Amino acid sequence: MAGLTLQAAGFSSHRGRSTATFSLAMLLALFVLGSDLSLVAAGEQQKSARPNIVLIMADDMGYECVEANGGTSYETPRLNEMAAEGLRFTHCFSQPICTPTRVQIMTGIYNQRNYVRFGLLEWNQTTFGNVLQKAGYKTCIAGKWQLEGGLDAPHHFGFDKYALWQLTRRPSRYPSPGLEIMGKEEDFPGKYGPDIASDFICDFIEENKDEPFLVYYPMILPHWPFEPTPDSDEWDPKSKGAGNSQKNPRFFVDMVAYTDKMVGKIVDQVDRLGLSENTIILFTGDNGTATSVVSKMGDREIQGGKGKTTDAGMHVPLIARWPGTMPAGQVCNDLIDFTDVFPTLLELAGAEKPKKIELDGRSFAPQLRGEEGNPRDYIHCWYARNGGPEGVQFTQDKDWKVYANGSVYHVSADPLEKQDLQNSLDSLTQEDRGRLDKLQAALDTYVGTRVLLQTQGQKQNAQKKSNNKNKKQSQNKKTPQ
Repeated sequence: MAGLTLQAAGFSSHRGRSTATFSLAMLLALFVLGSDLSLVAAGEQQKSARPNIVLIMADDMGYECVEANGGTSYETPRLNEMAAEGLRFTHCFSQPICTPTRVQIMTGIYNQRNYVRFGLLEWNQTTFGNVLQKAGYKTCIAGKWQLEGGLDAPHHFGFDKYALWQLTRRPSRYPSPGLEIMGKEEDFPGKYGPDIASDFICDFIEENKDEPFLVYYPMILPHWPFEPTPDSDEWDPKSKGAGNSQKNPRFFVDMVAYTDKMVGKIVDQVDRLGLSENTIILFTGDNGTATSVVSKMGDREIQGGKGKTTDAGMHVPLIARWPGTMPAGQVCNDLIDFTDVFPTLLELAGAEKPKKIELDGRSFAPQLRGEEGNPRDYIHCWYARNGGPEGVQFTQDKDWKVYANGSVYHVSADPLEKQDLQNSLDSLTQEDRGRLDKLQAALDTYVGTRVLLQTQGQKQNAQKKSNNKNKKQSQNKKTPQ
């Protein structure tokens, strides 16, 4: 058709036909090139709209353990690189201990509305894994589970692939570990648990490099027992592990270094596959450092506060890396708590929040893009390690903290909360009293909102009892008087 048109326009000579052929070829080339460029642009736009997401959460590693945060007891070169290339948050807060944090970060809901007890994620909860999986992401979890549910639980909560410690059992986690991998209990004599988990993640990333993926890496490290790593002089691949008895933090320095190494391993895999500009990597910790560990930030000594609602128990690192989107070397002083992670991942992925759930968190995705965002005025905490109707409850901003029992602390000046100021509020400035009034008003909206959930097992037992009762009543009705 194009040739006929060109001939009709007078391109009849040999030279003219050559020119016409050349012109036609040029037009076709430009058309194809333009189409290809459009496809590339569309592809790049789609990539930027649906970045890969890697969420890494260390186990028992407080804010003070990272050099980039001012810590001076440990060497964390890969985390320092992440901070230099991306964004470091200064006011991120977890729950005081592992399971409350794991439930909160995965569901985006404060513990008073869905926390049952230690070691359990209630079966009917919705996680960010569920939502991103539904949005088309390939999903993976590897590391530590500690949430019960059996071999089907990771799939139920939205993860396509998994390699987990403490899913159905509690063997050694470090030397010669036992993990549950895709429905099977597997043992690895002579191997190191964190290596197994990180290798699984690296393989998953390579297998899914051509489509959006979510990796959730709740690390095994550096939780006690404090033992040699493969980089320690004392490493023994034949060791059966120290069990739960070794809490002397002699090897904690080595374990923090290996934590940093595992982060670098994931970063290197992302970079090697050419995915760095389309992959956001987040690193944080599940709670403060173990209380047997004393670390330094310059001249100041900080005893680990795991299990406490003080700064040392809940103040954790948060570092983000997203080359090409996130300005390098930035520091963000906004308040963040772990309910914020779920809505942040949803916004990054362009996923819709299920109508059946009400999230407590606030997305910090704009801050990750270098924008101002909508920062919090305060964070909230409800904490009870073993669940039940009552818990410790407070709201705080960067300087002040108000507990439901009336206690008030100037936490920026008194991080150990040694001086309760509830009886000396009149001595404060009008500005500080105004801030405390706002914190109290916020706290009042949460007090009395504790929800006691029935677990799946409790529901089944209740149903069984009800069925037995109905059966007995039915039999009694049939019995002649």
